[in-house]
Amino acid sequence: MRTIVFIETNKSGSSREAIKAAERLGYFTVLLTNRKNFIYQRTEFPDVHQMILVELSDYDKLKKNLVKLQKQGKQIKGILSFVDSFVHVAAALSEEFCHNVVSADPILKMENKVLTRELLKGLPMSPHYAIYTADESLEKFIQKQKRYLPLIVKAPLSAGSKDVLLAKSENQLKLAIQKLLKKSEQILLEEYLTGPQYLIEVLVHNGKVHIVAIIEQQITFLQRFIVTGYCLLPDINQRLYYSILETVSSIVKAFQMKNGACHLEMRFVNGAWKLIEINPRISGGAMNRIIEVGFGINLVEETIQLMLGNEPSLTKKRSKYVYAHYLTVDSRGKLIKVTGKNRISQYPGVEEVHIKPQQGQIVRPPLSMGDRCGYILASSDVKEEAKRIARNAASEIRFYLAPI
Repeated sequence: MRTIVFIETNKSGSSREAIKAAERLGYFTVLLTNRKNFIYQRTEFPDVHQMILVELSDYDKLKKNLVKLQKQGKQIKGILSFVDSFVHVAAALSEEFCHNVVSADPILKMENKVLTRELLKGLPMSPHYAIYTADESLEKFIQKQKRYLPLIVKAPLSAGSKDVLLAKSENQLKLAIQKLLKKSEQILLEEYLTGPQYLIEVLVHNGKVHIVAIIEQQITFLQRFIVTGYCLLPDINQRLYYSILETVSSIVKAFQMKNGACHLEMRFVNGAWKLIEINPRISGGAMNRIIEVGFGINLVEETIQLMLGNEPSLTKKRSKYVYAHYLTVDSRGKLIKVTGKNRISQYPGVEEVHIKPQQGQIVRPPLSMGDRCGYILASSDVKEEAKRIARNAASEIRFYLAPI
């Protein structure tokens, strides 16, 4: 039985759509998860043919489960993850258990922000950065770095803005470093960059870089940097496109990635591209749907094809602007109900309305991307029209919360 094993998933978004894509492609799907609630909610995962509860941080236990699957007669064709921090584990296991075209080493470096900065040191897209380790004098370190304020302070393995802090003063810098030291022995400081920010979705096949999508990001600084809007750009000025391609290609070359998927966040600063971060997977949340609605390309499906050694099909079937407006709440509370979803789903141009939290769940103002409460997806042949439709529709969604 041709089998694809997935290491962890979210209930919705790119990682879940990857499992559905594997099922569509005719594979038996196995999910290794450490989320007990998924076992209790088993009926909500009809696309997962076999679900196994396992401690994902225990590499040997993962291997034992894979051996057990093989003994059951399952031919493991791929071991994949579309979830932060498990992408490298999946690639390493794939190297052991499958005929694999994807190397684990570039993925490891991409997952770690310190390794990324060290690898790209001296290249034109690399901003000023500094690394603080717990055994250094914090006061001396701050004295050296204060001339670069404001600074972004990050934990090396942070994802989804959870451990990304802005420091505008020496005191804020000290507090930010001390806060993140509770989670990590190394802290990364980066120059705070201003300028329009773009997300670039990339597939690398046999060393050739394919830019699948360029997305303009709308970033809102609440208590953290939260992306609240994504605009898929179907028509890119050629000069801009080739400057992106050149920058992305030099980054991919530095990582020596021959086959794989990644997304980069870059800012255009004073006429030059600067890398904010790179991750070795498709962006989560609505990203797969954004690209599918705008271009007719199911990127998670093509990523699976690539990982299995097949050539991905990246020909656009259509080309239109798509805007995803993310929903957030202003206060903490228990969700009683959400209104407006059915009504706005009927509006012209609205492609999808996704509400993430369920009744009774605790919601809060976002401290990470995972705290966003859903999104409205709208499309149009005109950029501003797609934005207007999504934002107007979002204004009609109401979250009713019980204070706690």
